[in-house]
Amino acid sequence: MSNISEILAAAQARARERNLPYQGALRPAEAYELLQKAPGARIVDVRTRAELDYVGRIPSSVEIEWQHYPGGQPNGSFVAELRQQVDPEALVMFICRSGARSHAAAATAAAAGYTQCYNVLEGFQGDKDAQGHRDSVGGWRFARLPWYQA
Repeated sequence: MSNISEILAAAQARARERNLPYQGALRPAEAYELLQKAPGARIVDVRTRAELDYVGRIPSSVEIEWQHYPGGQPNGSFVAELRQQVDPEALVMFICRSGARSHAAAATAAAAGYTQCYNVLEGFQGDKDAQGHRDSVGGWRFARLPWYQA
């Protein structure tokens, strides 16, 4: 367990090391701890509705698709939807399946004026293992953080 300042400092150091266009990169457990400790912190899940329905959801997350399913078309109203649901001054943590779409979402939000954008590394399901399966190498679920299936 760390305090808010320590978690954010570590995430910001990762962003500097990787030359990221947003404030920081968090591990799943760090993101969850910030949700518990940082007033007003929000997690924005950018996975598709199909992923949310069939793979699982994070309690109390804001759900805004980065790409639409099927077809993977970009969500042209992503920033508008974000502005409707999340304060631009809030600590905002973006998550997707593995961290790639959420990286793009965090960069877009930062460019749109959000001041505290963080990407959740490893995403909800983590990387693929040697057999090509997810949920066994990193990620929100692998870390046994809260989630549910509707």
